[in-house]
Amino acid sequence: MSYENYLAGDPMIITAALTGGVHGKEANPNLPETPDEIGRAAAAAEDAGAAVVHLHARRPNGERSFATERFEEIDEAVRAHADDIILQHSTGGTGAPVERRVLPLRTDPPPEMASLDMGPLNRYDHLTSENTRAVVDTLYDEMQERGIKPELEVFNDGHLNEVYGLLERHELAEPVYATLIFGEGTLTRPRPRNLLNAVENLPDGALYNTLGFGPHQLPFATMGILFGGHVRVGLEDNVYYQRGTLAESNAQLVERVARVATELGREVATPAQARDILGL
Repeated sequence: MSYENYLAGDPMIITAALTGGVHGKEANPNLPETPDEIGRAAAAAEDAGAAVVHLHARRPNGERSFATERFEEIDEAVRAHADDIILQHSTGGTGAPVERRVLPLRTDPPPEMASLDMGPLNRYDHLTSENTRAVVDTLYDEMQERGIKPELEVFNDGHLNEVYGLLERHELAEPVYATLIFGEGTLTRPRPRNLLNAVENLPDGALYNTLGFGPHQLPFATMGILFGGHVRVGLEDNVYYQRGTLAESNAQLVERVARVATELGREVATPAQARDILGL
């Protein structure tokens, strides 16, 4: 793999993961939780260069919610504050049955995209996110029925094999879009060679998004920029701007990666360009 072959590629899509479903304001008081906070954070991220927002819903007490109505409230707030950003709902969920995990896909209107975890994950000391093939297929079928493009979340090499299995079971609309995730625990070890191997092992024609958790966010985003991928940043994945300094906002993290992309010769995609690239 040579970076010269990738710098002339498509504009780079930035996804902003605004809030997540685990840590809240106790980890960073700037993390948005209410629909209005999330809507305003989405608008600021779009202004900073994000084309996609990855959305989780929260209950009024800050805990995660799968409720269709709560996602609709958030979507309305994002559309009220932002201009044209692409909405991507999360369907991940530790300990949640698939009957709850399909609910974010049933908003009216549906989101343009949704995440699809490709296999099991260990969470904390006593929890596992199962993501059996039956669960994956159920979520995929719901996306297919409602015209939602799946974003395939690949947390390790086994999940990359599951991408091939999904393609054997279903005819996914091109281009296939996978997020390659690096960090501790069940995730792929955050080593540059592992990113290169993952990219080379993707199905032909697949596009990829690069995600590093915690302190790995900026280094892996930079590698994603250099090798022609797309990138995800945000307070869901990393609450710090630099060691010991909390991030002021999702927009601050987006601004930084957009600035790095510009310095490295990558154009940052608008939402309209991102729709063309992703086939939305």
